[in-house]
Amino acid sequence: MMIARRADTRARADFATWKMMAKLNGASSLPPEAQTFLDRYKALLKEMTEAEATEAAIHLIYKSYYEEMGGAGAPPDIQAHPVGQVTGNVTAFKRPPPQRSKSAGGSEAKPRLPVALIFACLVVVYTGFRYFLR
Repeated sequence: MMIARRADTRARADFATWKMMAKLNGASSLPPEAQTFLDRYKALLKEMTEAEATEAAIHLIYKSYYEEMGGAGAPPDIQAHPVGQVTGNVTAFKRPPPQRSKSAGGSEAKPRLPVALIFACLVVVYTGFRYFLR
């Protein structure tokens, strides 16, 4: 099953790349195997919708990759990925929760001493040192 998943993932990625290259007029730079699959895809487009033709072409590539990767027998059926649906290997983007300000007064925030209190303590300490050191 691991070989089947890898073959399916590779077939989907390669087909998407080849299709994009064909749209950008770079199909001539693709390997002959890719050009053959793209020709089959174009033939399938004449017979069915684009989504069905895409799945059929990916299935053909998947079969080829399964055999190439050492899969024995007929390749197992992998769940078809409906167009526009999030697959299992895609992580949805989530915004991180807003960070709390430390001065917001929550339980995590430390109480802040007023500047005047700190200054007064420093004056007392300084005066105490001066008084005791004489």
